[in-house]
Amino acid sequence: MPGSVIQMTVTSQGLANSIPQELLIQVIGTADAQLHDLTHDSREVQPGWAFACVRGEHHDGHSYAANAVDRGAGLLLVDHPLSLDIAQIVVTDVRRAMGHAAAAVHGDPARKMRMIGVTGTNGKTTTTHMIGAILRAAGLHDREIGTLSGVRTTPEAPDLQRRLAEFVSEGVDAVVMEVSSHALALHRVAGTRFDVGVFTNLGRDHLDLHVSMEAYFRAKASLFSAGLCDIGVTNLDDPYGRLVLDAATIDMIGFSRAEADDVEIGVDQLTFTWRGRPVSLPIGGRFNLMNALAALTVSAALGIDTDTAIQGLAECPPVPGRFEVVSDSARDEFAVVVDYAHTPDGLEELLGSARHLAGRARVIAVFGCGGDRDVDKRPLMGAVAAENADLVVITSDNPRHEDPLTIVHAAAGGIDPRYRESVVVEIDRRSAIALAIGAAQPGDVVVIAGKGHETTQTIGDEIRPFDDRAVARELLARRAAACAAGSDPEGTMS
Repeated sequence: MPGSVIQMTVTSQGLANSIPQELLIQVIGTADAQLHDLTHDSREVQPGWAFACVRGEHHDGHSYAANAVDRGAGLLLVDHPLSLDIAQIVVTDVRRAMGHAAAAVHGDPARKMRMIGVTGTNGKTTTTHMIGAILRAAGLHDREIGTLSGVRTTPEAPDLQRRLAEFVSEGVDAVVMEVSSHALALHRVAGTRFDVGVFTNLGRDHLDLHVSMEAYFRAKASLFSAGLCDIGVTNLDDPYGRLVLDAATIDMIGFSRAEADDVEIGVDQLTFTWRGRPVSLPIGGRFNLMNALAALTVSAALGIDTDTAIQGLAECPPVPGRFEVVSDSARDEFAVVVDYAHTPDGLEELLGSARHLAGRARVIAVFGCGGDRDVDKRPLMGAVAAENADLVVITSDNPRHEDPLTIVHAAAGGIDPRYRESVVVEIDRRSAIALAIGAAQPGDVVVIAGKGHETTQTIGDEIRPFDDRAVARELLARRAAACAAGSDPEGTMS
C-alpha cells in the first residue's frame, strides 16, 4: 500500500536470469537462495543481501567479499569464482551487470512507473523541474531525481533501484530524472527502462573522465538505445542533438527554437506562443526557452493534453540556483542572478541572457573554476566571460586540493589582452561578490556563476558553509542600508 516499504525477494537463479546473456558466465552454488537487496558497499550488507564485487579506480570489491559474507550476504556478484562457501554469479563485468541485478531484486520498479530521463551538458535540472510541474498538472504523483536531490546527479545503480522501489511503495506514478554522462558511462541506469529520454545539448565538460568530446557524446547518446529508452526527444538546434537523431536506435522527436513565436524574456518571466497557444513561465533567462520547449515536447510524447502542459509550466516554481533572481526589484536598481553555469557553453548562454536583459546597461560577471576537474576548460571560461561581460571578477569556486591562485591564473590566461582592463581577480569569493555588487549601477545585471544551489565551498579537505544566494542577499541589504544612510556600501569599486 502507498507509504509502506514492500520488501521484494528473488532467488539467485532469478537474479542470474535478469542479467544479459552476453555478460553471464556461470551460476555457482544454491540457485534458490532468497535475496531482498543488493549493494556494492560491503559495509551496507545485511543478512539476505547480494554483494556486487565492483572493480573501482582505487579498490577492488572482490577484496571485501569475505567481509560481506561475514555480515550475512546471501550471494556474490563476481567476475571470477571466489573460494568462499556462498552462491556466486560470475559475469564478465560486475559494474555492467549490477544495475540489472539490482532492478531484479526490487521487482523492476522502473517498469511500474512512467520514467523520463534527461541528459545533456546544460539544462538538465531545469528541464527535469519543468517536466515535473507538467506531470503534477496532469494529476500524476511524481518524483524528481538529480543534482538537487542527492550527492550524485544520478545515484549508483543499487541506490537508484532502491529509491525507485520506495517510490513504487509510495504510490508514485512518474519519475523524472537527470541522467549524467558518468551514469551512462558507468552503467548506473542499467536495468532502468525510460518511456522518454531527452537530450538538451552538449558542450565541453567532464573531459577528466571522458578524455574526448567524441567519448563524451557517445556516453550521452547511449541513452537513446533500444535497451534503455522507448522514445527520444532531442534539441535540433544543437549540432550534437542532430547527431543523436542520426545515431539513435529508437524513434526520435525533435524540437527547435523556431517552434516558439512572440517570445518575450524578462528577469523572472518568460512568455511565448507554442502551437498557437500562449505559454507563460515565472522563470527568466533566454536559455530557458529551450528547456521549456523540451518539456512541452516530452508532454506531447507522453500524451498529455497541451493546455494541461501549459498550465503546468505556468505553475512551475523557480529552480534553486538556476537563473535565480536574488535582488529585490522594489528596492534594488539592478538585477542580481545566481546560476549553476560551470562550463564554457553554459557560461556563454547565461551571460547572453544577462546581456539581453541589460540592454544598454552593463553585465557584471563573477565566476571561478572548480579544482581537481577538467583543467583545459578554465581558459575557455575566462575567454567567454571577458567577451560577454563588461566587468569580470574571477574568484575561487570549489578549489578542492588545488591552489586557488593557480586555478584563477589558468582562467585569466584565456582572456584576450584587449579585455584585461575589465577583469579583476579576487580569490575570496565573498569579497568578489561584494566587488561586483558594489560596482553595479542602475539597470546593470550582476551574474554570480558556478555554484548555484550549493550551500558549501570545498577547500582542501574542509567543507565550509557558503551560499552565493545568501551572501548576495546580505550584501544587497547592506548596500541598500548604507545608501539610505548616505555612506559607502561594502565592496564599492571606483
